[in-house]
Amino acid sequence: MNDALDSLRWTEDGLIPVIAQDAESGEVLMFAWMNREALAETVARGEAVYYSRSRGRLWPKGESSGHVQKVRELRVDCDRDVLLLKVEQIGGIACHTGRRSCFYTRFEGDAWHDVDPVLKDPKDIYGETS
Repeated sequence: MNDALDSLRWTEDGLIPVIAQDAESGEVLMFAWMNREALAETVARGEAVYYSRSRGRLWPKGESSGHVQKVRELRVDCDRDVLLLKVEQIGGIACHTGRRSCFYTRFEGDAWHDVDPVLKDPKDIYGETS
């Protein structure tokens, strides 16, 4: 595993950007970061584990919500500096806002507009503290 990790181009702070994509539909669900430990955990578990910059720790996707991402395929781009996870999104919700995808806002005319519905109220997912 170390050779595979060493072959990637990590940022100066030891991270690599990751795009999570629905393995069936191709829809982009979210963007996140991984460090070496998160990537090794992802491979070992078969479920997405990211590095949360705001929390300063590993973040197993779905640890609070139950919306786990089962990894079906792991790819790296030609420059070896971006990872693509093709996932099965358990529960159908990837975004902490209760939407399918984090990319629910579209630029139309001269402003940003939320165009995808909330599937589940975040308070019902995370409780009142979210």
